[in-house]
Amino acid sequence: MNFDTLIGLVSQYSPSGQERGAVEWLVARMKSLGYDDAFIDEAGNAVGVMGKGGRQVVLLGHIDTVTGKITVEQDGILLYGRGAVDAKGPLASFVDAVAQVGAKDGWQFVVIGAVEEERNSEGARFVATQYKPDFAIIGEPNQWDRVALGYKGSAWANVTVKRGQVHSASGEETAAEAAVEVWLKIKAYVDSFNADKQKIFDKLLLTLRGMESDSNDFEQWARLKVGVRLPVDVSPEDWYEKLNEIISDSHLQGDCHLECLGFAIPAWGCEKNTQLVRAFLSGIRSQGGEPRFVYKTGTADLNIVAPVWKCPAIVYGPGDSALDHTPNEHINLDDYQKAVNVLSAALEKLTG
Repeated sequence: MNFDTLIGLVSQYSPSGQERGAVEWLVARMKSLGYDDAFIDEAGNAVGVMGKGGRQVVLLGHIDTVTGKITVEQDGILLYGRGAVDAKGPLASFVDAVAQVGAKDGWQFVVIGAVEEERNSEGARFVATQYKPDFAIIGEPNQWDRVALGYKGSAWANVTVKRGQVHSASGEETAAEAAVEVWLKIKAYVDSFNADKQKIFDKLLLTLRGMESDSNDFEQWARLKVGVRLPVDVSPEDWYEKLNEIISDSHLQGDCHLECLGFAIPAWGCEKNTQLVRAFLSGIRSQGGEPRFVYKTGTADLNIVAPVWKCPAIVYGPGDSALDHTPNEHINLDDYQKAVNVLSAALEKLTG
């Protein structure tokens, strides 16, 4: 096979917020590959449609990348470039596989290159309201012979502690010291929650992403930026409620404030025993692979659309996720070709 879709897409530098050129290129590419329709939707996503049947498979990838331009070049079977792995490799494999399979009676394939996944997933939030597929395939790199069945949720918050200004010789607790105490309480709770959990997918993964403090003539303050990756059984609302409980400790009452940041995302685990999963296991075996399941500690557009669509879903795509966002991001072209063949075989089986 040729790699024109992959190389062309990776060559269009498209960090979040600057996707338009890549979107226009991909729409033109899908038209040239014989898609029945290809267009830019209201959110700025690239959309390609193959077939006119009543049953629908949505293949949702994302076209944006993190910042940091990498010269696009091929070294043997390796293709270097920003987004080669995360996640233009998976998206391009969707485009090529659907073109390879073509229209199927009774079915419609919808390939979407969504914008803003690396920020607040505006593209996926829009398409969640536009489609009601029978099956959903989300594009993220997990190696060509693995199927991802779950992604953790995430939630961010600022915790701010305030104190009246006191003399440094007073011996009274400072706002910064109180903030450290709050952090240790949060961490102790998380450690306790995780104590009996064997799998990392089932644990709370806590991070302190920043701490700052300052004062004026009358007040001192300290702020913690707290992030967490959530398991399936802890919703963002549960987490914020627990944080509020911790910071409402009597010693800190009235001095500590919680601010929820951005869009909190619940975790999602996919059903394993579905026609969709079986089609992919068969597809991987058809390419000589031994299929494996994986559950990821990050989040993906799966978390946005799956709770709305409520259909069988999986996450699939070529590429080594350890190379996400790195300065030497690259994809193995042999693996890419196998992924296209896996997808083609799975779609044939699913719609046959």
